[in-house]
Amino acid sequence: MTPDARPQTEIDRIAEGWVDTLVELSPILATYIGRDEANDRYDDFSPEGVERHAEAARSALAALEAAEPVDDVDRVTRADLSSELRLGLELHEARWHLRDLNVIASAPQDIRQVYDLMPTGTADEWAVIARRLSAVPAAVDGYIATLREGIAQGVVPAVRQVREVAAQIPRYTAADGFFAGLASDATADGAELPGALASDLERGSRAAREAYDRLERFLTAELAGAAGEDDAVGRELYALNSRRFLGATIDLDETYEWGIEELARMVAEQESIAREILPGASVAEAVAFLEADPSRKLVGTEALREWMQETSDRAVAELGRSHFDIPEAVRRLECMIAPTQEGGIYYTGPTDDFSRPGRMWWSVPEGVTEFDTWRELTTVYHEGVPGHHLQIGQAVHNRAELNSWRRLLAGTSGHAEGWALYAERLMEQLGYLDDPADRLGMLDGQRMRAARVVLDIGVHLGKPRPDGEGTWDADFALGFLRENVNMSDEFVRFEVNRYLGWPGQAPAYKVGQRIWEQVRDAYAAQRGDAFSIKEFHRRALDMGGVGLDTLKTALLA
Repeated sequence: MTPDARPQTEIDRIAEGWVDTLVELSPILATYIGRDEANDRYDDFSPEGVERHAEAARSALAALEAAEPVDDVDRVTRADLSSELRLGLELHEARWHLRDLNVIASAPQDIRQVYDLMPTGTADEWAVIARRLSAVPAAVDGYIATLREGIAQGVVPAVRQVREVAAQIPRYTAADGFFAGLASDATADGAELPGALASDLERGSRAAREAYDRLERFLTAELAGAAGEDDAVGRELYALNSRRFLGATIDLDETYEWGIEELARMVAEQESIAREILPGASVAEAVAFLEADPSRKLVGTEALREWMQETSDRAVAELGRSHFDIPEAVRRLECMIAPTQEGGIYYTGPTDDFSRPGRMWWSVPEGVTEFDTWRELTTVYHEGVPGHHLQIGQAVHNRAELNSWRRLLAGTSGHAEGWALYAERLMEQLGYLDDPADRLGMLDGQRMRAARVVLDIGVHLGKPRPDGEGTWDADFALGFLRENVNMSDEFVRFEVNRYLGWPGQAPAYKVGQRIWEQVRDAYAAQRGDAFSIKEFHRRALDMGGVGLDTLKTALLA
C-alpha cells in the first residue's frame, strides 16, 4: 500500500474476495485480468459448475449486505457489486445459462479466444498452454451438458445461433485452423521447443480439435433440431439483459422511440457532411468518392497496424499534454492484428501490473486487404485514447482508492462503450475530426449504433416495423441495417446475427453515450460557473467501471 493509499475496509475485503473467487471459478476471466495462477485451467461450464458460481454469488451478496460502508468509495462498491450479483442471480433463475449460445461472446468463442492473451515467450509459458489445451475437452463437454439440460427443460437458443456457431468451428479445427497453427508455430525465444513439449502441444491441439468437432456434431445433430425458430427473446429476458449491459434500468419503449429520432438526426448530419465533401452528393456518392481516393487507403494488415499505432501514439502524447492527466503506465497501448478472421475490432485491458499493456485488436476478415483511414480514424479513438484504453487503464492504475474488483472487473458495456462513443464526439469537439471525411466516418459508426438501438429492441420485443408492415423479424432487420451502414454484406450479416443472439448488448453503446451525456450535463448544471470538463472526466474515470445508475448516483449525489 502506497503512503497515501486509502486503508482497506471490510467492503474492500469482500470485493477482493469476490475477485479471488472469480479467478478460481473462471480461469478464462483470470487470464483477461492478468491473474496467471489459473492459466492452465478452464471454467467448469457444466450445470454443476454453473450452480457453484451461483452459490458463490449468493454468499458474497449476503456478506456485502451485512457490511457497513465507511466512506463514499465503499458506498459505490457496495451499491454496484450488490447490483451485479443480484442481476447475475436473476439471470440464473431465468435459466439464461441453458440457452447461452451466440456468434460472438459465448463459451465456444471464449474457450478459444483466451489464447490470444496468454504469454508465449518461453518454454515454461508454452507448457502452460499445452496443459490448458488438454483441458479443452472437459470445458467443451461441460458446456454440451448444460445445453443438453436446456433441451430437457425446453430452454434453448434460437436455431440461427446454433447453425452460425457450428459454421465457425471448422476455422478452429481445420488442418490449417487455429489450434493446429497454435501448436505448429510455437517457438520460445525464436528457437524450436524441446521435443517432449512440442509433443504435448500437438496432443493438446489434437484434443482441442476433437472436442470442438464433438461440439459441432452436437450442435448440428442434436441442438439444431430442438432449438427455437424465433430469434426474439421477449420483453422479460430482454429487460434483464438490458440491465446487465447497461447497469441501469431504462424505459425500453421510450428508448425505442428515442432511437428512431436519434437515427434520423444522424442521417441528417451525415447528409449535410456528404455535401461538404462533394457538393450536391448523397451519402453513398460521398462514400464512393472517398473510397476511390488512394491517399485515404491503407494496403495490407501491417500497414493498417502501423497506422493504428502511429495514430494512437500521437493522440496519447497530445491529449496527455492538454486535456487529460494520463498516468505514465497508461501511455503504452499496443495495436495488434488478431490471429483470427472474424471481423471484430476490440480492446483488451492491461494486466494489474501493466506487464501486459492494453491492446487494440483488429480481426480482419479473410480476403480483406484494403482499409480506409477516413472510416477508421474514429475507431482508433474509440478503442484507444480517450476511449477504452484511457477509461480502463486509468481504473487499473487507481490503486490508491479502488479495490481489485473496482479496478479490474466492475463495469458494463453501457459504461465502457457509452464512454467510447462519448469520446468519439469529444474528439470531434477538440478538432481531431475537422476533415469532413473523418467526421463522415465517425457519423457512419454513430449512425450504425443508433440503428441498432431500434433494430435490437424492435426484434426482441416484437415491435411494429417502421414501415408499418408487420413486426420486426430477422429479414427486415437485415435490410434495415443494410440501409444504415456502408459495410460489406458479410459484415452486415454477422452484425445482425450478433444482435439476434446477444440481446441488449448492441444498444448499450448508444444508450450508454446518451446516459454519459445526460450525467455530464446534469453535473455541469449543478456546478454552474465552477464546472470543469477536465475535472468531470477525472472524477468519472477515477471511479472505475461501474453501472450507469451507480455512475449517475455517485456523481450527482
